[in-house]
Amino acid sequence: MSTPPPSPPSEILPGPRFTLDRRVCVVANHWGARRLVGQCFGIISRLGDGLFWYVLMAALLLDGLRGMTAAAHMALTGLAALLLYRLLKRWTRRPRPFRACPGVIAHVPPLDEFSFPSGHTLQAVGFTMVALAWYPVLAPLLLTFTVLVAASRVILGLHYPSDVLAAIAIGSTLGGISLWLVPVMP
Repeated sequence: MSTPPPSPPSEILPGPRFTLDRRVCVVANHWGARRLVGQCFGIISRLGDGLFWYVLMAALLLDGLRGMTAAAHMALTGLAALLLYRLLKRWTRRPRPFRACPGVIAHVPPLDEFSFPSGHTLQAVGFTMVALAWYPVLAPLLLTFTVLVAASRVILGLHYPSDVLAAIAIGSTLGGISLWLVPVMP
């Protein structure tokens, strides 16, 4: 009796140092296959496409000049994040887990072809840092939403955990630079 050939390892994630990344991705993705979990995280991910942030920026406009300045600051940070993560995706060209990792399926369609870094997470972290510098009272809402967006990307099979962790680091750096360049008005 012959044994089936082993499944080929991902050429982008070779060796043992990426084994944990793949395993967490598979486990989280299987959890997302539960109907309610998949639907909830699908909605969160959709809101993270931009709608949540656009509504937040529009709401900030109601706070006069301070709100307009905060919304503009968020928009500029978001534009920089968009350009940065698109550049990184083209440069790294890492395939998404549902394409390269056996056992992972996409629970929602991806917005683009490549995985690294998670643009949703990078944007969420950058937006959250800027918004919280202007309006710290929003911390419970924004921190919760940002964590859920980051988790959704792995659960939905669109990103590896390392994509999300890198996006958190890049988004934090971008948010910090943005706040350094444009100080918050008292």
